[in-house]
Amino acid sequence: MIWRMISRVLCVVLASSLLLRAAEAHDDSGGGGISLLRDAEIESMIRTWATPIWQAAGLDPAAVHIYIVSDPELNSFVAGGQNLFLNSGTLLRSETPNQLIGIMAHETGHMAGGHLARSEEAMKNATIEQIITIVASAAAGVAAHSSDAAAAGMLGGESMAERSYFRFSTTQEASADQAALKFLDRTHQSARGLLQFFEILEQEELLTAGHQDPYLTTHPLTSERIEYVREHVEHSPYSNVKDPPAWIEMHKRMKAKLRAFLQPPSETLAEYKPDDTSVPARYARAIADYRVPDLKKAVPEIDALIRDYPQDPYFRELKGQMLFENGHVAEAVAPYEEAVKLKPDNALLRVETAQVQLETNNPALVPQALLNLNDAVQFENRNPDAWHFLAIAYGRSNNMGMMALSLAEEGMANGDYKQARQQATRAIHLLPPGVEKQQAIDLQGDAKREDQD
Repeated sequence: MIWRMISRVLCVVLASSLLLRAAEAHDDSGGGGISLLRDAEIESMIRTWATPIWQAAGLDPAAVHIYIVSDPELNSFVAGGQNLFLNSGTLLRSETPNQLIGIMAHETGHMAGGHLARSEEAMKNATIEQIITIVASAAAGVAAHSSDAAAAGMLGGESMAERSYFRFSTTQEASADQAALKFLDRTHQSARGLLQFFEILEQEELLTAGHQDPYLTTHPLTSERIEYVREHVEHSPYSNVKDPPAWIEMHKRMKAKLRAFLQPPSETLAEYKPDDTSVPARYARAIADYRVPDLKKAVPEIDALIRDYPQDPYFRELKGQMLFENGHVAEAVAPYEEAVKLKPDNALLRVETAQVQLETNNPALVPQALLNLNDAVQFENRNPDAWHFLAIAYGRSNNMGMMALSLAEEGMANGDYKQARQQATRAIHLLPPGVEKQQAIDLQGDAKREDQD
């Protein structure tokens, strides 16, 4: 399911028709905003494509987090540690998995090359939404050659000089290219997709700064870089290696799902006509019909996909979403729980399932929600919603100390250091000596330091 997580920095409200749950806040100034799209399936697909690259780079795939920025423009970046950000526009404009893999190989080159070191201290405790805002503001400032444009959106009034944290030098860009080509060769994959991406950007350079995709403002492109990659493609023994057929189908399905959630249902139904019986088309139509909303058509469509592909967790997840968002909360539990059984290692899927379990207000489901959430926060530790639902589950279990600790974690994930400090202090008083109490003490100290900065 696609969640759109609203930035708590820019504080805007977006239409909730695309979401399971919007983390909403209001902006009296009427300004714009930035949001994250969280989707268990699409993030899993991206992870499948990127994992061989990360392993080739010597990175632990479990330590890398993927975030999709809801933005139609072409951009990707790494920031705040091993966090990979991809614009929805980058995913939708890609024509093959290999193009996305090339982009991710380049970004992995920045991670493996230590190019983020200058910004790590500034980003160390920033929330995910704050990171996106900082990078977007920096790109806007560079493009406009205006310190005011960047300073308006940056946290703590970062200076023009600090904006350079988010603009890689041409030397670093060339180094990331070289690393990317090495990782692609090690995994026996073609660099042709990376070259195709650069050729798209090369056309963008002809546009004025205000019309260029933001990628160019933080990743300066040169003819030498393009020629270097082109030369590699001409000589690499892997340049004609094709994407596996399964990856090509995943890519089609990813684009169909994104389109179905992000564009009006009428456009989706016009694009994916009834005589198209491919899985991506059937999936897109089911999503579009549920968004109309027309459950009398949508539920049979998703049931047919479940019948044809019983081992696919994400069709069951979508059925749960359809039911949940249309008030059939108790009926939504079973498809979500079935999805988790099929994909138990997907942390975001566990968060979604736990939310639905809690929304039933059935005390018998609270222990399972606790299990799902405690497992999920091991990976989704910067997800404020996961901590929020965990606090609810502990509260319903009458464990006030762990509820307070979860609320403190939620405050840190949200950048609400006052809440984090207050709830950590409360947890310290309620929890017995042990690991959790020490965690509360550490959170109290972190929140106090952040609140003073």
